[in-house]
Amino acid sequence: MKDGGRKQGAPSPCAACKLLRRRCAQDCVFAPYFPADEPHKFANVHRVFGASNVNKMLQELPEHQRGDAVSSMVYEANARVRDPVYGCVGAISSLQQQIDVLQTQLAVAQAEAVHLRVRQNASLYSPTSPTNSASQSSKIIHSQPKPIFDIDMDMVVDHTTYTDSMW
Repeated sequence: MKDGGRKQGAPSPCAACKLLRRRCAQDCVFAPYFPADEPHKFANVHRVFGASNVNKMLQELPEHQRGDAVSSMVYEANARVRDPVYGCVGAISSLQQQIDVLQTQLAVAQAEAVHLRVRQNASLYSPTSPTNSASQSSKIIHSQPKPIFDIDMDMVVDHTTYTDSMW
């Protein structure tokens, strides 16, 4: 019986050998990292780096480092396909900008909380007459304090570019 041009029981070629239309040898350097069921993985790496360069890089590395190298190449290749100019640096830069905005918002919120605590403590410990103390505490509980910073705390982030996996 034949299955896709191969005898039954024979291993199918890896994604790299399929794309390059060559016979996949037993000792194929690509086979452990580019399985046949993930052809897009090698296609992007080949498009960005070239099969010959990837082969050289993998052969120069010790085997225990090759998996990490392939993961890095796949990530960079996918980022380059999405953003040919900046690649993964563009994604990193965008994430850094989001971190900066969120840190600013956190600092504003923390300052607001400190201000509210100081205001609450000041109003709790201010001298009041015994008859006004109950009405004073109800005013503190039911009043809505005005924010000290007029910054719009809503941040609109376009997550559509980050929902697709880079892998």
